[in-house]
Amino acid sequence: MNITIVGAGLMGHGLAQIFAVHGHQVRLTDLSDDILKKAVESVRANLTLLAGNGIGSSDAIGPALEAIHVTTDLREAASKTDFVIEAVAEVLEVKQNLFRDLDRLCPPEAILATNTSVMSITEIAARAAGKGRIVGTHFWNPPYLVPLVEVVPGQETSPRTIDATYELLKAVGKHPVKVKRDVPGFVGNRLQHALWREAISIVDQGIADAATVDEVIKNGFGIRLPVLGPLETADMVGLDLTLQIHDYILKYLESAPGPAPVLKRKVEAGELGFKTGRGFQDWSKERMDECRKRLLEHLIRWNREHTV
Repeated sequence: MNITIVGAGLMGHGLAQIFAVHGHQVRLTDLSDDILKKAVESVRANLTLLAGNGIGSSDAIGPALEAIHVTTDLREAASKTDFVIEAVAEVLEVKQNLFRDLDRLCPPEAILATNTSVMSITEIAARAAGKGRIVGTHFWNPPYLVPLVEVVPGQETSPRTIDATYELLKAVGKHPVKVKRDVPGFVGNRLQHALWREAISIVDQGIADAATVDEVIKNGFGIRLPVLGPLETADMVGLDLTLQIHDYILKYLESAPGPAPVLKRKVEAGELGFKTGRGFQDWSKERMDECRKRLLEHLIRWNREHTV
């Protein structure tokens, strides 16, 4: 199958890697040759790292790289394609214009997917004529290590588009799930940011500092989450107990419709986290490197244990 990835940045090069490793021909396109060159080198580095950790084979690196063809010409990338994934900036108008152009440039049977993490698929498809072939495929970063992909329909996405997308993602080793309705944030980010809102509120109210909040999650209920989801946990402890707890606790939880004041203050002060060395916590280069290393090692270990 011919796969086109539009956008070779943070997510795009990883998406190209996924499909190339599984034997598909990939056209990777972006605005500059420099971006594309860096993307291919990132794929090479990723595959080398994985092979060195027992995931995949070093013999497969060459063929995978040969399967990735780079171009700055969107028309060339879109011609003769079967499946497109967009991974450009999270700017609605940019995405709307891109899908309008892809709908015109791609073969009529091609499926057009967006990797947006929160935006409405229906809104993204608004300027395209062929809305039935436009679908959301929300991968998680890094996409070659995190298995989940949310498959999200727009209001006019056809069942055939959903089913074909789901089957393709399964075939390249991902864990796709079908989201029933197109709502901002889909499933994963609605859950994730509900947790973040409460976590930030706890800091803002002086209940605990940021490090303590993270410790509670990582050393408490977070340990269970890979094997026991929240609704499984509710069933396990009993819905009668869950109801009793909610009757008491929900009125005390954060329900503000906007960002927390402390988050606004930090952004206004230029305290952006890793980008500036200070956010909710202080970050030296050594501490940032250790954090990234810890995450990467965890994801590699998980994949090694779950790869058949």
